[in-house]
Amino acid sequence: MKENKITIIINKPINEVFEFTTNPKNTHLWIFLIKKEIAEEYPPKIGTKYKNCDDASNWNFYKVIEIEKNKIFTLSDLKDDYNVKYTYQAIDDNKTEMEYFEWMKNGELKNPFTKDTLEKLKSIMEK
Repeated sequence: MKENKITIIINKPINEVFEFTTNPKNTHLWIFLIKKEIAEEYPPKIGTKYKNCDDASNWNFYKVIEIEKNKIFTLSDLKDDYNVKYTYQAIDDNKTEMEYFEWMKNGELKNPFTKDTLEKLKSIMEK
């Protein structure tokens, strides 16, 4: 699989969904393979570097290449091969549609997100 796109509706305001999903302190709560994530600055801006530790204790490094509050958040690995883009759309004041899109420029996705990952995010946010 070279690309993967999943959409979910979360019953929370768009600003809460954006803040939660871009905050590295929350990543391990909803992404199964990530045990810890750190950003060199928060809130992020273009060029902010993130690193995360997976369940095999490997560190992976990313940079923010696109960000617009409550609209879009895009990360790329430092080789500019793996990319992930979150887009946010307000359905109403308390409901947000979030699309998760990941792709590889070369090769295949090793651990593509599943609907279960976004369902976990939805469950945590709606508690």
